[in-house]
Amino acid sequence: MFKHVFICVNQRPPGHPMGSCAEKGSRDIYSAFADALQQDPQLMMTTVVTPTGCLGPCGMGPTVVVYPEGIWYGNVKKEDVKEIIESHLKEDKPVERLIISKGKPPGMF
Repeated sequence: MFKHVFICVNQRPPGHPMGSCAEKGSRDIYSAFADALQQDPQLMMTTVVTPTGCLGPCGMGPTVVVYPEGIWYGNVKKEDVKEIIESHLKEDKPVERLIISKGKPPGMF
């Protein structure tokens, strides 16, 4: 199944009360996903990784969303990327410990 991974790399000014995913390491997370795709031709054929602006749940960032399932991951660290790739992208088994919402943005009705 084809998957599209969105990673918030939004950067707010230093000291902003909402913080930002970029200041929490999301650019390194994006790089880790992009590097993994380049090293795995099969994954490259089934997955697209896109950096985004703010996805909304700033307090739970860095935020990563995987479609078509609409799985929202929060507080993702660079060390979690391999697990998300192996479990979710390759085996269709979302990483439960990182999920903050399924099917819709966190906090939406």
